[in-house]
Amino acid sequence: MAKKLWGTRFPKKTSTLTDAFTSSIAFDKRLASYDIIGSIAHAKMLGECAIISKKDAASLTQGLQALLKDIEKKKFSVDMRAEDIHSYVQEALFKKVGSVADKLHTARSRNDQVALDVRMYLLDQIDEIVESLGLLQKSILKFARNNIEVIIPGYTHLQMAQCVLLAHHLLSYIESLARDTQRLNDARKRVDLMPLGACAFSGTGLPIDREKVRRALGFSAVTENSIDSVSDRDFIIEVLADISILSVHLSRIAEDLILWSTREFNFIDIDYSFCTGSSIMPHKKNPDVLELIRGSVGKIHGALSSVLILLKGLPSSYNRDLQLDKPPLFEAVDSIKGILEIATQIFESVVIEKQAIAARLDDEALFSVDIVEYLIEKGVSYRQAHDVVGRLVRDCLDKGKKISALSIPELKRYSPVFEVEALKMFNAQVSVNRKKSYGGTSPQRVRQQLARWEKKLNA
Repeated sequence: MAKKLWGTRFPKKTSTLTDAFTSSIAFDKRLASYDIIGSIAHAKMLGECAIISKKDAASLTQGLQALLKDIEKKKFSVDMRAEDIHSYVQEALFKKVGSVADKLHTARSRNDQVALDVRMYLLDQIDEIVESLGLLQKSILKFARNNIEVIIPGYTHLQMAQCVLLAHHLLSYIESLARDTQRLNDARKRVDLMPLGACAFSGTGLPIDREKVRRALGFSAVTENSIDSVSDRDFIIEVLADISILSVHLSRIAEDLILWSTREFNFIDIDYSFCTGSSIMPHKKNPDVLELIRGSVGKIHGALSSVLILLKGLPSSYNRDLQLDKPPLFEAVDSIKGILEIATQIFESVVIEKQAIAARLDDEALFSVDIVEYLIEKGVSYRQAHDVVGRLVRDCLDKGKKISALSIPELKRYSPVFEVEALKMFNAQVSVNRKKSYGGTSPQRVRQQLARWEKKLNA
């Protein structure tokens, strides 16, 4: 069993229950490589500052590098009886280099050590999540480009509203995911601070050089206050908050695809490789992957709540409660990465049910706003135009009749400004072509949006 880094003043051993209850090795073992990399930078600094001999620093560095190679070769097996990853690395190093390993913990504490490890971990994870976000955006962008001509009924309040290009709808996903990317990149700036050297919470009287360690590890800056360095986890909260917002966007995308894949909508067909069947109903093809994406939001939001509640009542400086920030963080990061990977693949194989969609575009309620705008262009006030079309809908559509089937004299009973060109409004292509305002759904505007995102995403 790995030795503890403390305990000399204790007159008796801790109980096995205490050892099991306080151990974090089961989850912080994933920080092993970061712990070792941070220790290499620390050992070199100790030697360069003459706090330990250069020979000892070189021996420590060689031993730690050997441990890194063991991890790369999958020969680094963690003793699950260890108190934490820091203790285990120390013990593993002792087996490599002997008693000189006892000098590694000079001028540092597990308090600043774990803060360093988590920050290094998060810097890598943010980069991976942002890269995965870009891949998902490219997958959606390709899907939009391949279906640029497809017009769908758009919905508000889950009620059929107006015609939009499918590509326009898909580009709305890319916009929201872009903000998620911006948030994560912005949070990265506050993660990118080097806390080592804060020690337990008050710094050290030994002549360390924190800048040397910062440069060696590639951080942008060192933390400014030793108490804050070891005690606050707001950088974790910020990343979890950003991941939570991202998960909401992914859940809403999944919900759209779930609805669109139902027989009631029948807009798309999801590939069998991303669906499952029923144990009792042989005909079922269930979008379980999308449902689990939607369901995973609760787990990710729970992680954010867990860390928020963990921190809210803590006094300043380090408290052992902070050990429990890592399980929810790791779970949330793993979940969001898995969702992004499978969502990207789903968009690669979705099939558009063009005939079924086209049949839905016969509903003339989709063109009510176009008729309102036609009347406005003829000089009718908005209020009057709205009332005119409201009466048309009530007298025709609500009774199963088409407005476009009315003669011009019949239309003029509702408004004298109606002319034959009004009948052209009852067409999905004409409807989307009219929406030329910046950011609108006209083919011209959507192609501009596509081109802009192709440039931004290098797609």
